[in-house]
Amino acid sequence: MKLSKRSIFITLVTILTIAVDQISKIIVRANIIGQTETRASERISLIGDAFIMLNVENEGAFLGMGSDLNPTLRIILLLILPIFVLGFVLRYILKDKNLDNWSLFAFASIIGGGIANVFDRIVRGSVTDFFFVDLGGVFKTGIFNMADLSVTTGMIILVFVSFRKKKIIE
Repeated sequence: MKLSKRSIFITLVTILTIAVDQISKIIVRANIIGQTETRASERISLIGDAFIMLNVENEGAFLGMGSDLNPTLRIILLLILPIFVLGFVLRYILKDKNLDNWSLFAFASIIGGGIANVFDRIVRGSVTDFFFVDLGGVFKTGIFNMADLSVTTGMIILVFVSFRKKKIIE
Protein backbone atom coordinates (compact mmCIF):
# COMPACT_ATOMS: atom_id res chain seq x y z
CA MET A 1 0.00 0.00 0.00
CA LYS A 2 1.50 3.29 -1.11
CA LEU A 3 0.89 6.31 1.10
CA SER A 4 0.11 9.65 -0.51
CA LYS A 5 2.24 12.72 0.20
CA ARG A 6 -0.77 14.12 2.01
CA SER A 7 -1.05 11.10 4.35
CA ILE A 8 2.69 11.18 4.99
CA PHE A 9 2.47 14.91 5.83
CA ILE A 10 -0.41 14.32 8.28
CA THR A 11 1.42 11.38 9.88
CA LEU A 12 4.73 13.27 10.22
CA VAL A 13 3.15 16.37 11.78
CA THR A 14 1.13 14.23 14.20
CA ILE A 15 4.09 12.06 15.23
CA LEU A 16 6.44 15.06 15.54
CA THR A 17 3.88 16.84 17.75
CA ILE A 18 3.56 13.79 20.01
CA ALA A 19 7.33 13.30 20.15
CA VAL A 20 8.12 16.93 21.04
CA ASP A 21 5.46 16.87 23.76
CA GLN A 22 6.51 13.55 25.29
CA ILE A 23 10.25 14.37 25.20
CA SER A 24 9.65 17.77 26.81
CA LYS A 25 7.59 16.12 29.59
CA ILE A 26 10.31 13.52 30.22
CA ILE A 27 12.90 16.30 30.53
CA VAL A 28 10.71 18.32 32.89
CA ARG A 29 9.90 15.32 35.12
CA ALA A 30 13.61 14.42 35.30
CA ASN A 31 14.93 17.93 35.98
CA ILE A 32 12.30 20.04 37.75
CA ILE A 33 11.12 19.11 41.23
CA GLY A 34 7.36 18.62 41.06
CA GLN A 35 4.55 19.81 43.23
CA THR A 36 3.47 17.65 46.19
CA GLU A 37 0.80 18.08 48.85
CA THR A 38 3.32 19.76 51.15
CA ARG A 39 5.54 21.58 48.66
CA ALA A 40 5.05 23.83 45.65
CA SER A 41 6.79 22.99 42.41
CA GLU A 42 10.29 24.28 41.78
CA ARG A 43 10.06 27.43 39.64
CA ILE A 44 12.67 28.09 36.98
CA SER A 45 12.69 31.59 35.55
CA LEU A 46 13.51 31.56 31.85
CA ILE A 47 12.79 35.23 31.11
CA GLY A 48 12.33 37.07 34.39
CA ASP A 49 8.85 36.54 35.80
CA ALA A 50 7.36 36.61 32.29
CA PHE A 51 8.21 33.04 31.28
CA ILE A 52 8.50 30.39 33.99
CA MET A 53 8.92 26.61 33.95
CA LEU A 54 7.60 24.36 36.70
CA ASN A 55 6.32 20.80 37.08
CA VAL A 56 2.65 20.30 37.84
CA GLU A 57 0.65 17.09 37.40
CA ASN A 58 -2.82 18.04 36.15
CA GLU A 59 -5.55 15.44 36.73
CA GLY A 60 -8.14 17.60 34.98
CA ALA A 61 -8.39 19.31 31.64
CA PHE A 62 -7.46 22.89 30.73
CA LEU A 63 -6.49 24.80 33.92
CA GLY A 64 -7.33 21.76 36.03
CA MET A 65 -11.03 21.89 35.16
CA GLY A 66 -12.67 18.55 35.90
CA SER A 67 -10.02 17.36 38.36
CA ASP A 68 -12.63 17.23 41.11
CA LEU A 69 -15.15 15.17 39.09
CA ASN A 70 -15.90 11.62 40.19
CA PRO A 71 -13.56 9.10 38.51
CA THR A 72 -16.18 7.66 36.13
CA LEU A 73 -17.20 11.08 34.81
CA ARG A 74 -13.54 12.09 34.50
CA ILE A 75 -12.82 8.98 32.37
CA ILE A 76 -15.80 9.75 30.12
CA LEU A 77 -15.02 13.46 29.69
CA LEU A 78 -11.21 13.37 29.65
CA LEU A 79 -10.50 10.05 27.92
CA ILE A 80 -13.41 8.52 26.02
CA LEU A 81 -14.88 11.75 24.57
CA PRO A 82 -11.49 13.10 23.40
CA ILE A 83 -10.64 9.76 21.75
CA PHE A 84 -13.90 9.88 19.78
CA VAL A 85 -13.36 13.53 18.81
CA LEU A 86 -9.76 12.85 17.72
CA GLY A 87 -10.92 9.88 15.66
CA PHE A 88 -13.62 12.00 14.01
CA VAL A 89 -11.13 14.79 13.19
CA LEU A 90 -8.63 12.29 11.76
CA ARG A 91 -11.35 10.70 9.61
CA TYR A 92 -12.40 14.17 8.42
CA ILE A 93 -8.93 15.26 7.31
CA LEU A 94 -8.21 11.95 5.61
CA LYS A 95 -11.49 12.08 3.64
CA ASP A 96 -11.70 15.79 2.75
CA LYS A 97 -9.27 16.18 -0.13
CA ASN A 98 -10.03 19.91 -0.47
CA LEU A 99 -8.21 20.96 2.70
CA ASP A 100 -5.22 23.23 2.13
CA ASN A 101 -1.81 22.50 3.68
CA TRP A 102 -2.28 25.02 6.50
CA SER A 103 -5.54 23.35 7.52
CA LEU A 104 -3.93 19.90 7.33
CA PHE A 105 -1.03 21.12 9.49
CA ALA A 106 -3.46 22.67 11.99
CA PHE A 107 -5.65 19.56 12.25
CA ALA A 108 -2.61 17.25 12.52
CA SER A 109 -1.21 19.47 15.31
CA ILE A 110 -4.52 19.29 17.15
CA ILE A 111 -4.65 15.50 16.75
CA GLY A 112 -1.01 15.09 17.88
CA GLY A 113 -1.51 17.30 20.93
CA GLY A 114 -4.74 15.54 21.82
CA ILE A 115 -3.18 12.09 21.49
CA ALA A 116 -0.19 13.14 23.62
CA ASN A 117 -2.37 14.35 26.49
CA VAL A 118 -4.74 11.35 26.26
CA PHE A 119 -1.67 9.08 26.36
CA ASP A 120 -0.53 10.78 29.58
CA ARG A 121 -3.95 10.36 31.17
CA ILE A 122 -3.99 6.65 30.28
CA VAL A 123 -0.38 5.90 31.32
CA ARG A 124 0.15 8.34 34.23
CA GLY A 125 -3.36 9.26 35.34
CA SER A 126 -2.50 12.94 34.86
CA VAL A 127 -0.91 15.33 32.38
CA THR A 128 2.41 17.03 33.09
CA ASP A 129 2.15 20.81 32.61
CA PHE A 130 5.18 23.06 32.87
CA PHE A 131 5.01 26.42 31.06
CA PHE A 132 3.59 29.60 32.55
CA VAL A 133 3.54 33.01 30.84
CA ASP A 134 2.74 36.32 32.58
CA LEU A 135 3.34 39.49 30.60
CA GLY A 136 2.72 41.86 33.48
CA GLY A 137 -1.03 41.48 33.65
CA VAL A 138 -1.51 42.24 29.93
CA PHE A 139 -1.44 38.55 29.05
CA LYS A 140 -1.36 35.66 31.49
CA THR A 141 -1.78 31.93 30.88
CA GLY A 142 -2.53 28.94 33.02
CA ILE A 143 0.16 26.28 33.28
CA PHE A 144 0.38 24.38 29.99
CA ASN A 145 2.54 21.94 28.00
CA MET A 146 3.67 21.44 24.40
CA ALA A 147 0.56 19.39 23.53
CA ASP A 148 -1.65 22.25 24.73
CA LEU A 149 0.45 24.67 22.69
CA SER A 150 0.03 22.48 19.59
CA VAL A 151 -3.75 22.28 20.01
CA THR A 152 -4.02 26.03 20.58
CA THR A 153 -1.74 26.85 17.64
CA GLY A 154 -3.76 24.52 15.42
CA MET A 155 -7.00 26.22 16.43
CA ILE A 156 -5.54 29.69 15.78
CA ILE A 157 -4.34 28.61 12.33
CA LEU A 158 -7.81 27.23 11.52
CA VAL A 159 -9.40 30.55 12.52
CA PHE A 160 -7.01 32.50 10.27
CA VAL A 161 -7.53 30.07 7.37
CA SER A 162 -11.32 30.33 7.69
CA PHE A 163 -11.16 34.15 7.71
CA ARG A 164 -8.89 34.09 4.66
CA LYS A 165 -11.27 31.78 2.81
CA LYS A 166 -14.27 33.91 3.79
CA LYS A 167 -12.55 37.04 2.50
CA ILE A 168 -11.74 35.34 -0.83
CA ILE A 169 -15.38 34.26 -1.26
CA GLU A 170 -16.69 37.79 -0.63
